[in-house]
Amino acid sequence: MTSLTNSLPIGAEAQGFAPAPSIVGGDVPDYFALLKPRVMVLVIFTALVGMVVSQGHVNPAIAAISLLMIAVGAGASGCLNMWWDADIDAVMTRTAKRPIPDGRIQPGEALAFGLTLSVGSVLMLGLAANWLAAGLLAFTIVFYAVIYSMWLKRATPQNIVIGGAAGALPPVIGQAVVSGTVGIESIVLFLIIFIWTPPHFWALALVKAGEYAKAGIPMMPNVAGPQSTRRQIVYYTLLLAPLGLAPVALGFGGLLYAIVGTLGGLGMLAFSVQVFRHREGEAEKRSAMGMFAFSILYLFLLFSALLAEQGLGLFRPVAFV
Repeated sequence: MTSLTNSLPIGAEAQGFAPAPSIVGGDVPDYFALLKPRVMVLVIFTALVGMVVSQGHVNPAIAAISLLMIAVGAGASGCLNMWWDADIDAVMTRTAKRPIPDGRIQPGEALAFGLTLSVGSVLMLGLAANWLAAGLLAFTIVFYAVIYSMWLKRATPQNIVIGGAAGALPPVIGQAVVSGTVGIESIVLFLIIFIWTPPHFWALALVKAGEYAKAGIPMMPNVAGPQSTRRQIVYYTLLLAPLGLAPVALGFGGLLYAIVGTLGGLGMLAFSVQVFRHREGEAEKRSAMGMFAFSILYLFLLFSALLAEQGLGLFRPVAFV
């Protein structure tokens, strides 16, 4: 078995990463934690919405297998991300207890696990559904694990902006499973998640700027400064609010979605203004964390409205005068 030291990601030893004694092999919960299960839930949810807004039909068994493989692929990319980022995870409070820096799983084991799941999920999705969906899943894994994790994250404050494309692709993969094509519906959902990602993560980065600086990650608040980050949060939110209503204009979002999108967009704008105004002390932290939390609720409600309308038959068209 590869030794712990020899299987560290590049730069880990140079940055002083010293893992705790390892329990060789780890436990099942440790391996499950490598998959970033909370992210997997979001991936399953958004991919499912991509399926239900598609113009087409898919066998329920194939849909279930496809969702499982999309989730496994997302988990695999998260595992590879944890393998590569073990050195910086070790110096950040919120990530120090992850399985690799905490010594519960050796980096080499995590790498093998992530690669196996990556290849397996792509092959199974191709066999169960189609190779367009499988190709998109493969692209997502490579983009997140290689382009984002190994390059963008440590190289540019635009890491979240560009890297957000990986997290925005599950609806596109979901539509490809059902229809074998990529349509306007999933492209719009991709754009919503893509534009949502920077204000969502930058709100957290404002609070965690010290930890990112300690880890050497060039997050926007550490490079451009907190005030520039606050302005960019407002700018992105100004784009997001009307973009969130695009499904209504395109006819696949109905009355329920219009109400949720309008109220949610106004809420996002209100929180972004609070983040811009509160620049120090407890008020700064409270407003930033408030936006971070609300942004999660916003995206969940937006996609839930589409799921209810398209999947449960609650669609009511919006009449434009």
